[in-house]
Amino acid sequence: MRERRDTERVVAFVMAGGAGTRLQPLTAQRCKPSVPFGGRYRMVDFVLSNLINSEVRAIYLLVQYKAQSLIEHVRKAWTISPLLPDQFVTVVPPQMETGHEYFRGTADAVQQSANLLKIHRPDLVAVFGADHIYRMDVRQMIRFHREWDADVTVAARPVPIEQTASFGIIEADADGRIRGFEEKPSLGTPMPGNAAWAYASMGNYLFDTEVLLAALEEARRRGETDFGHHVLPRLLVEGAGLYAYDFATNRVPGIKSYEEVGYWRDVGTLDAYFEAHQDVLGHEPVFDAFNPQWPIFSSHYQGPVSRVFASAVDNSLLGAASVVNNASVRNSIIRREAVIEPGAELDECIIMDYVRVGRGARLRRTIVDRHNHIAEGAEIGFDPAADGARYEVTPGGVVVVPKGSSAYFARNSRGAGMGYGE
Repeated sequence: MRERRDTERVVAFVMAGGAGTRLQPLTAQRCKPSVPFGGRYRMVDFVLSNLINSEVRAIYLLVQYKAQSLIEHVRKAWTISPLLPDQFVTVVPPQMETGHEYFRGTADAVQQSANLLKIHRPDLVAVFGADHIYRMDVRQMIRFHREWDADVTVAARPVPIEQTASFGIIEADADGRIRGFEEKPSLGTPMPGNAAWAYASMGNYLFDTEVLLAALEEARRRGETDFGHHVLPRLLVEGAGLYAYDFATNRVPGIKSYEEVGYWRDVGTLDAYFEAHQDVLGHEPVFDAFNPQWPIFSSHYQGPVSRVFASAVDNSLLGAASVVNNASVRNSIIRREAVIEPGAELDECIIMDYVRVGRGARLRRTIVDRHNHIAEGAEIGFDPAADGARYEVTPGGVVVVPKGSSAYFARNSRGAGMGYGE
């Protein structure tokens, strides 16, 4: 049994460099963790909120692909008081101390930043992804890690056995000790005692610091770049204690009776992204963003509240400073400073910040990225052939209008002065 302090010192590395190619065109000008979600959030806000709420407050955000909008968001939304030197959210680009290469994988990203661990000397290191929608009390995973005296703990989510081809699957004993990894098997190894379900890795890892540093050094020597593909399978062969933490046992305070217990979504495709937005709507949403006991933090936008005039609005979320004027809005999310003009009709739409939907426009199952002006009388989401000629249309029939020109919007639309940049 390792010696441990009364209070664990934990440093988190959040993997925020993902290109998110399957989310194009939403990721054409931003990295995946920076993609807006819901009425006021970015994807990265969920993992950062989980860590902060779990009292893990020394956080390095490892960035790479088109990171400027993410950097600006962190600067505006995630500044922790400088009076608390051990509590911070800091952006870290590739260090390139041993060459000129960018991050080649998750393990390489942490290896390039390993010198930061020597500064803080933590007991544990959390390596978490930045592009999932969920709530998680990380302290419960830490307790599990310590109870089993693990070297590495992998957060695992039960998935139906018929869905294993979409995930990295973990083979584990009844106590959670990992015996093997399978990468997207057609039929993965079931969970102990439950043949209908299998453990899927969530890409969230907890390491003892010395184990991690030794593993990274060996990975550097071998040319290994990724935790899931290289480092963890090798540690398993070498006899390290790897355990799967069952995310289904995680309990966050304030979850309502109607919410899905253990809600977690990988929003890596446009259809999954769209469906996850439907999960936050409804009188009893599957995932309720409002939870004072476990808040999702985001930007400190100081604009006014939304305004609605002579409109029919049903089952929709309206962002700050949005205006809906004599229009119809159903099952939709409208983010801040968007304007919906008279006669416009929206059904199952995601309207992002600083968008103007013109008079009489009709949109159905459409995502409109920032800084767009939908023309008067336009129809989107009704003619697949016409939509496909102009926009991205997903296999599920969702139309995606790419990000527009902020310069055009600033000249031609109300309120755009607040929305310069990403």
